[in-house]
Amino acid sequence: MGLCYGKTIPTSDNNIVQPPQQPYYPQIQSPLPSSTNNVNNHNHNHNHKHTTSSPWSSPYPAGVNDGVTPSPARSSTPGRRFFKRPFPPPSPAKHIKVSIARRFGHPKPPREGPIPEEDAFEMELELLDKKFGYGNDFGVKYELGKEIGRGHFGHTCYARGRNGELKDHPFAVKIISKVKMTTAISIEDVRREVTILRALSGHKHLIRFYDACEDENNVYIVMELCEGGELLDRILSRGGKYAEADAKLTVAQILSVVAFCHLQGVAHRDLKPENFLFVSKSDDSDMKLIDFGLSDFIRPEERLNDIVGSAYYVAPEVLHRSYSVEADIWSIGVISYILLCGSRPFWARTESGIFRAVLRADPNFDDIPWPSVSPEAKDFVKRLLNKDYRKRMSAAQALTNPWLSSESHPIPLDILVYKLVKSYLNSSPLKRVALKALSKALTENELVYLRAQFKLLEPNKDGRVSLDNFRAALTRKATDAMKESRVPDILNTMAPLSYRKMDFKEFCAAAISVYQLEALDTWEQIASTSFDHFEREGNRLVSVDELARELNLDHTAHSILKDWIRSDGKLSLHGYTRFLHGVTIRSSNTKH
Repeated sequence: MGLCYGKTIPTSDNNIVQPPQQPYYPQIQSPLPSSTNNVNNHNHNHNHKHTTSSPWSSPYPAGVNDGVTPSPARSSTPGRRFFKRPFPPPSPAKHIKVSIARRFGHPKPPREGPIPEEDAFEMELELLDKKFGYGNDFGVKYELGKEIGRGHFGHTCYARGRNGELKDHPFAVKIISKVKMTTAISIEDVRREVTILRALSGHKHLIRFYDACEDENNVYIVMELCEGGELLDRILSRGGKYAEADAKLTVAQILSVVAFCHLQGVAHRDLKPENFLFVSKSDDSDMKLIDFGLSDFIRPEERLNDIVGSAYYVAPEVLHRSYSVEADIWSIGVISYILLCGSRPFWARTESGIFRAVLRADPNFDDIPWPSVSPEAKDFVKRLLNKDYRKRMSAAQALTNPWLSSESHPIPLDILVYKLVKSYLNSSPLKRVALKALSKALTENELVYLRAQFKLLEPNKDGRVSLDNFRAALTRKATDAMKESRVPDILNTMAPLSYRKMDFKEFCAAAISVYQLEALDTWEQIASTSFDHFEREGNRLVSVDELARELNLDHTAHSILKDWIRSDGKLSLHGYTRFLHGVTIRSSNTKH
């Protein structure tokens, strides 16, 4: 179960982005797993763990990171070390506004009328509809065994099938008490979790869902049993980090299943080592992604704004309350950093300190063991942990990164390609010419990803693709989750391809991200080379008014745009690079 449905923020083609100046610091999921063996805390159990020790050291030397206080690796959680038992974790079913109000001292206004009686709350609970429409024959189908894990909202038990094809088949059953469903939001959270688990299917690294049942007291979620323990346990058993070769195999599995989820329009929102389980205890066992209790459906053109997840893995834009699937990529970057060096990239004693580090600090790539880690691995992690979500690689892109090129894994279809091609098709002729010039400066590393994506579209005999190719590629990969999140709706915004076709050269121009290229060390060389092509093939006289209209800017931006145009009336190199992705104007009046 997670927070309420993430409210969506519609996006536009305007590239002006203004994050809030002051992010919220609400209480979110428990920060970090403990070093205690937690093999039996299975996927079907929300492990809201409050821990008193840390398995990883702080990567920061004393006195750095803008007020983020570094401390020794194993320290007590403030406010809990004096108690025999930790306080129960905050309910993730409560709306984030409640946590914010409590943290900042804004009391809930009193209701008018008489003081409610003690049973008023119980009367409200009785009005909640806790009937989910699931089967009520759990006891007929399954025989419960011992408890193998416990969380805040329920517990997980071993079970066996009683009859039919699944007789004696082992399962893990997550049991969620209806007594603890005290709000309509918490009920909807359970319903959404089951919907996502039921809708997602067909990936080898995704936990398998079997059944959902209910009775008067509980909801039962029947899932695949994984007996190999958590990724966290494997990391700790290896001394806190992985060898680089082993880290590659692990990260490739994570990226593969996350790319699948993102294509289906599902943001996991709680990626961490505890949420990857091994099928068996063997060293070469496959991993499975688990626990979709905080997950949500998300359309390609929408953004979420509720703050959920685990503190050490939360992305900056989540704290700014405007994010999409790129937040999952940040979490994978944190996991990759931990696998390679045994430390967390962002650390502090308190949640607010962790959030400050995430927003302001840069990961440490200088201390041991980073000098012995390959440059490709460091570059890979840096491209995932870019604070600008637009500059991060997608999961599918990351699988084509040079660091993972030696691994044998299929490259999945990337929903990012659809977003970029849609933007290209709806841009001006001048913008398309500028992007075509940029595509001619791409290196072989960038072309590996684009060739893989173009091949997945299954070009026609003439080597070109149309809207039908994009539609068919989505259809081949579709699950019920894709329909729920309405991912195919993006095809409606790609209408220009209904009347023409696109060859590989134009596809490269349409499917490249200027922001991602800017994150490369070779960006200046790429920009210079592409500008030479633009000068020869498409640089023409352009006015400030024309630029303003193309970028959807008002007259207040004219003074900035004048600097983009040379004395001969054409775009300068600076103007060309800025025009490629628009201009960011920071203003207190700018809103999402």
